[in-house]
Amino acid sequence: MRSKWMSVLAVMAMAAMPAMAQEGATSGSGSGGYLLPVAFAIALASGLCGLGQGKAVAAAVEGIARNPGAGGAIRTALILGLAFIESLALFTLIIVFRG
Repeated sequence: MRSKWMSVLAVMAMAAMPAMAQEGATSGSGSGGYLLPVAFAIALASGLCGLGQGKAVAAAVEGIARNPGAGGAIRTALILGLAFIESLALFTLIIVFRG
C-alpha cells in the first residue's frame, strides 16, 4: 500500500516539473502556468499537515487518558509538535508566494 502512494506522489511531482523548468514560457504576466502546481502544493501541504495534527492530538489525548499525571509534559510536547507541523504548511505558503 505504501509503495502505491509513493509512486503516485512521484508521478505527481514529475508532472509538476515541466511547469517549473522554464522561465518566461507562458504568455502574459509570466505566472499563469503556475496555478495548478501552486494549488496542488498548498492542498498537499495543508491536507497532510491536517492529518499529522489530528494524529498528534489523538495520541496526546490517549496518553493523557492513560496517565493523567503526565498531562503537563504531554501537553508541552504536543504544543511544540503542533507548532513544527504547522510551520511546514507556512513554509510551503512562503515558497509558493516567492515562486
